[in-house]
Amino acid sequence: MTDQELLAENERLWAENTRLHAELELVQARERAEIRIRAALRRRDACHLVVSDIMTPNPRVARLGDSLRSLLTAFREGGFRGLPVLDADDRLAGIVTDRDVRLAVNSPLILHERWQDEMLLDQIVVDVCMTPDPLTTRPDTPVYEVAQVMRQRKIGGLPVLDDAGAVIGIITETDMLRAFEDALRAAGDTLRDAGAAADP
Repeated sequence: MTDQELLAENERLWAENTRLHAELELVQARERAEIRIRAALRRRDACHLVVSDIMTPNPRVARLGDSLRSLLTAFREGGFRGLPVLDADDRLAGIVTDRDVRLAVNSPLILHERWQDEMLLDQIVVDVCMTPDPLTTRPDTPVYEVAQVMRQRKIGGLPVLDDAGAVIGIITETDMLRAFEDALRAAGDTLRDAGAAADP
């Protein structure tokens, strides 16, 4: 092989190694989540998962003064539907959703042209379309309580704050569904294991 071919092969192997490492980290994170859920199912208070068991830790955030364009980019790149909004002191100021951004740009009461849409994306900031002082939760709150609040208030997620009021996570409908899926799988595995142990 020529030096160029060796270099290209080395770069290919490095890229493949990086991809496999990222996939391994995802599998390990999933296994850790399943272990936590299995442990909760084996406790007497089996349904009492707490927020820290299933939340998305260290979430991506928006900042006061961010443009709608930067928010749309964040939603598109990360597949997010909502982001906590922090002020200059890293304190929670609000929460903004993809729906908030769409309503700010596409008001049915105002007709405007494409160039005006582009201008709005750069000139309107998160401050004017976010929900200020949103409902929050804590890492030790039972998940069923959060699910009840989200269902009753028809909201898709809650920022998670620590004792100092810092944002340490977010819990969303997606997190709830993932936990539900994992719990059903773990319960099914437990029943299968019990059935196999009972067979002569």
